[in-house]
Amino acid sequence: MESAKQPEAVSSVMKVFGILQALGEQKEIGVTELSQRLMMSKSTVYRFLQTMKMLGYVSQEGETDKYALTLKLFELGAASLEHVDLIDLCDKEMQLISQQTNEALHLGALDENAIIYIHKIDSGYNLRMQSRIGRRNPLYSTAIGKVLLAYRSEEFTRNALKDVNFIKHTDKTLENIDQLLNELKTVKEQAFAEDNEEQEPGLRCMAAPVFDRFGNVIAGLSISLPTIRFDEKRKSYYIELLQNASRNVSVQMGYHNYPQ
Repeated sequence: MESAKQPEAVSSVMKVFGILQALGEQKEIGVTELSQRLMMSKSTVYRFLQTMKMLGYVSQEGETDKYALTLKLFELGAASLEHVDLIDLCDKEMQLISQQTNEALHLGALDENAIIYIHKIDSGYNLRMQSRIGRRNPLYSTAIGKVLLAYRSEEFTRNALKDVNFIKHTDKTLENIDQLLNELKTVKEQAFAEDNEEQEPGLRCMAAPVFDRFGNVIAGLSISLPTIRFDEKRKSYYIELLQNASRNVSVQMGYHNYPQ
């Protein structure tokens, strides 16, 4: 299993997954047996096990030499499956909005101190927003970012953004966390957020929150369009479409108290 040809980091990752796989094949196992099965030194196996134990992926059976997997890997897998279901549910709603507006739709989730796009439907117009699934954008200057934060505590928001530099993407970008927190109060009251040329000049965006069965906001659903196609009279129409779609998804996720 150990190879001098492999970069050290790659070799270490392979060792970790080898240990995880071995632990998954039986209820508990000792350092000696693991080292023999994986052809590693006992000191190496012990070092990895202690790190994995510290991170919560492995538990030690009392003071014995036996180790076992915890449920943390299951929790990670369950979270991943939840997003797969979420994307499928949202795609149906996004397709309907796309048919009615022909504008770009995005589904974004919280990723540490930023948003990450996990699904999108492009606009049918030639002039459209350039984006891709997996792209990250700031929380403070995007409509999705604002709905993801609006239903969380001030402490959470301050902690999430404590190391974030509020870059002035445009002259309309919020300048600090206090300005953001003040806007988040309005976002929560109205159950939608706006990006009024705060992330990109000439781009308007509106977003609504998607809730899981516990009432936690797990995603934001948005519509984006260039200012030259934006009509203020149609803003309420866009918001209604987003909120109805997000409400439908939230209900299917098990949440029935969507804000009015």
